[in-house]
Amino acid sequence: MAGSLAGMVSTIVTYPTDLIKTRLIVQNMLEPSYRGILHAFSTVYQQEGFLALYRGVSLTVLVYMNLEKIWNGPRDRFSLLQNFANICLAAAVTQTLSFPFDTVKRKMQAQSPFLPRCGGVDVHFSGATDCFRQIVKAHGVLGLWNGLAANLLKVVPYFGVMFGTFEFCKRICLYHNGYIVSPLSYKLTPGVDQSLKPQELRELKKFFKTGKLNSRKPTL
Repeated sequence: MAGSLAGMVSTIVTYPTDLIKTRLIVQNMLEPSYRGILHAFSTVYQQEGFLALYRGVSLTVLVYMNLEKIWNGPRDRFSLLQNFANICLAAAVTQTLSFPFDTVKRKMQAQSPFLPRCGGVDVHFSGATDCFRQIVKAHGVLGLWNGLAANLLKVVPYFGVMFGTFEFCKRICLYHNGYIVSPLSYKLTPGVDQSLKPQELRELKKFFKTGKLNSRKPTL
């Protein structure tokens, strides 16, 4: 739940930049509608209103609510290479399942009555449900997954490196604080109470070494 909530909040905060990125990508470069990022923000806001910056955001929030659980699994017993492979597989499965929502989101971001040919989208729609229907009607069900391969080439290694780096940094912190015997594994240090906080653990080590606690108000 915490991961899903974090994903939704970060998506809502940064979503306007994602919409602007889509608009800048799909615009006609011979006759551009936007001169840059700030001009795109200003133009979309003035012509289409504030809510236009969040067009399609509900689909992204829906994906986080239902698919974030795929990431949440026990990783304590795996090596760094196994973690990397597992995360890449989870990213591939998650992206494949959620890609139709991303396709609709991108088309909703790109379409605008103020852009030439409504933004150049290949189907015209009145909402998310109608966009799904129009895509299937025009391109078939597989049309919802157009561009999946290129997306996987970007997303899968991205998440693999990101979460793999997170896991390795976490192990370094655990090793530095004395909880595990090596940053290359999660093998616990013998005799260390894993419920102790780092400061409490350091105080306990000083106690066994010197016979007294340096802290006036020990947390033990």
